Amino acid sequence: MCAAKVTVPLAKIAHARSGDKGDLIDLGLFAYDEVTYQHLVDKITTKAIAKHFDPIITGKVERWCLPNLWALKIVLHGALQGGASRSLRSDNLGKSFGSMLLRMHIEVPNDLPRLKQ
Repeated sequence: MCAAKVTVPLAKIAHARSGDKGDLIDLGLFAYDEVTYQHLVDKITTKAIAKHFDPIITGKVERWCLPNLWALKIVLHGALQGGASRSLRSDNLGKSFGSMLLRMHIEVPNDLPRLKQ
C-alpha cells in the first residue's frame, strides 16, 4: 500500500548550506536519511530550482547528486547581479540562498522518517 502524499517545505525534511563566489551561488541540500534523499533526487530538478528562484537568478542551474552524503550540490549562475560587491541586493547574498531553498515546497509520502517525529 502506498503512503498518502503531503506537500512540505524542504526545511521539514532537509537542511542546507550556501555561499557565493562572484556571480555564483553554491548550495548544498542535505537529506537526513537515504529514503528522503531519493525523493530529493526525484523532485529537486534543475527546472524546479530555476522556477523556485525565478526571477532572482538570470543564468543556468546546475545540479550534482552526491549519494554518499545524501546531498545535492546546486550552482546558480547569474545570481548576484554581477557579484556580491556589485549587487544592490545586499540582504540577498549567498548565505541567504540556503534559507530560500528550504522554503521550496515538494510533495512527498507522509511516512518519511522526519515527518514521523
